[in-house]
Amino acid sequence: MNTWLSADEQRVWQAYLHATTLLEDHLDRQLQRDAGMPHIYYGLLVLLSSAPDRRLRMTQLARHAKITRSRLSHAVARLEQHGWVRREDCPSDKRGQLAVLTDEGDEVLRRTAPGHVDAVRQALFARLTPEQQKSLGEIMRIVAEGLQPCEAGADLPWLR
Repeated sequence: MNTWLSADEQRVWQAYLHATTLLEDHLDRQLQRDAGMPHIYYGLLVLLSSAPDRRLRMTQLARHAKITRSRLSHAVARLEQHGWVRREDCPSDKRGQLAVLTDEGDEVLRRTAPGHVDAVRQALFARLTPEQQKSLGEIMRIVAEGLQPCEAGADLPWLR
């Protein structure tokens, strides 16, 4: 097996890295400007808004967001300072905690969502044909499925 990427693989890899870095930076700047929060915090609010009763166990939230528990704890602490999220003890497990989207957090999400959707649409979807959009979705699903271990006890940072 060749140790290095082929020239074609290298071009695709570098294009992917370049585009994803620029896209993440673009969305981060838009959300900082419009709502004073980074993209990762917006994603946490979105996850909580779609959860039953707008609440998730911290461990579940870390899994869904694909971030470590310590990074999540820091992010939730910042969101609590803004009044957008609060923590509650888990009624079924005294060691667990729930992250809960507050009414203020739901309101900031509702105010911010249109600008964020517009930023995503302009940065990504407006540049692709419908066929390219479909292909990109299929490709990203294949990559994600290959990286998401099915076995219990997988060594992933957001499961630690």
